[in-house]
Amino acid sequence: MADSKREIERKYEATAETRLPDLSRVAGVSAVAHRGVSELDAVYYDTEDLRLATDSLTLRRRTGGGDAGWHLKFPVASGIRDELREPLSDTLPRSFAGLLRSRVRERALVPVVRLVSARDVHHLLDSDGALLAEVSVDRVRAERLTGGDGTASWTEIEAELADDGDPAFLDAVERRLRKAGIRPSASPSKLARALAETAPKRQKDPDGRARRPTAGDHVLAYIRHQSEAIAALDPAVRRDLPDSVHQMRVATRRLRSALRTYRKILDRGVTDPVGDELKWLAAELGIDRDQEVLDARLRAGLDNLPRALVLGPVRGRLRIWSVARRNGSRRRTVAVLDGKRYLALLESLDTLLAAPPLLPAASRAPGRALPRAVLKEYGRLADRVGHALELPPGHDRDLAMHEARKAAKRARYAAEAARPALGGPAKRFAKRMKAVQSLLGDHQDSVVAREALRTLAVQAHAAGESAFTWGLLHGREEATAAARERDLLAVWERASRAELRAALGG
Repeated sequence: MADSKREIERKYEATAETRLPDLSRVAGVSAVAHRGVSELDAVYYDTEDLRLATDSLTLRRRTGGGDAGWHLKFPVASGIRDELREPLSDTLPRSFAGLLRSRVRERALVPVVRLVSARDVHHLLDSDGALLAEVSVDRVRAERLTGGDGTASWTEIEAELADDGDPAFLDAVERRLRKAGIRPSASPSKLARALAETAPKRQKDPDGRARRPTAGDHVLAYIRHQSEAIAALDPAVRRDLPDSVHQMRVATRRLRSALRTYRKILDRGVTDPVGDELKWLAAELGIDRDQEVLDARLRAGLDNLPRALVLGPVRGRLRIWSVARRNGSRRRTVAVLDGKRYLALLESLDTLLAAPPLLPAASRAPGRALPRAVLKEYGRLADRVGHALELPPGHDRDLAMHEARKAAKRARYAAEAARPALGGPAKRFAKRMKAVQSLLGDHQDSVVAREALRTLAVQAHAAGESAFTWGLLHGREEATAAARERDLLAVWERASRAELRAALGG
């Protein structure tokens, strides 16, 4: 795996005549060490239609300076990026190719911009001589290599926090720069500025007129957002970042739910096959995610037991059982992301958004079409909750509550998709549906945990170990499930109030 570094930096406008103020007067700085000027030569790569730049990703091959090599940067927040590094080579590193696959697909990566910079570096040091931040004055010349032949040049100041530094320190540096009349840059990166300043000039459309968003516009915006989330989370899943599998699975489910809910907006003859593939992807991601949730629940159950009630090598058995199941699921998840079926799904989403199969209802005002779809999902949920409450405790009720949980998700996601158009009422409705979903989700997690605990108890007994602790945890999970079943009536009463639905305007 490539080396990884969290990059926290800020950029400022400058001119050739700009001089840095005395940065030794910044709070916490004991000395400023001038490290001289280095020459940096970087070629930035992207697809011809600039897919990486559109998503604020940066891929470059740079020579010169102390970190020559391939660099891949993922945005985290404003001024914060994760930078991955691989040694200098003539071809794109294999690890980078995998991380970019969801964006690039089968398209070629080509040189798009060359940046040649003269970097004048200053180190801000504390009283122990440790690095606090690096401040540089960069004189940049950009050359467009693809999509034009323009050039641009500028000077900028860059302040980059030292590894594990306090981000608040950059505030102090900025205050000093502002006092000297130096202002933050309007561009988030050198590449973004280079692309903007070297792009071919476009003619404005004289006939372009603003129009009111339709129901179809709102649904497509939601679908586009979830599609982009899937592609954006792909590298995080490959890097095994915390919660990445869960978030990618949620985006997949939200997208599929929107396609099913808004069938009056988008032709299901086109969207149903896409929905089937999204269902497949969610199931594949669930193999890893479900095991992650189960592991956490069982460990928490053990942690909450008095030590005197933990009999035998319980933690060791749980650890071995969990690792064996997670290792297999982890490899399978990455294999799915490397597969042709997954890439075909991403392409089908692009096609859907490029030529959406809109139905007549898509042209209607959002306040008419969207509430009807949300309330239809509510009706399905009401039927399933009512059915679950009529059943006696046991296997059939467990299954019915699980079906109600799935309906609660769809009702919640439907309201979330409609929220930009319907505002506060949709937000409140989604919040109540989430409460129902959470309660039913905890109940289902208890059902799954009991099955796992029984398996672990059988294995422990067969190995001559005490099964007492596993049985105790099983009993606690039964009590949790019973409590959630009792709570459902009150939670559903709040979620099913007529005024909550009336406020949607359906």
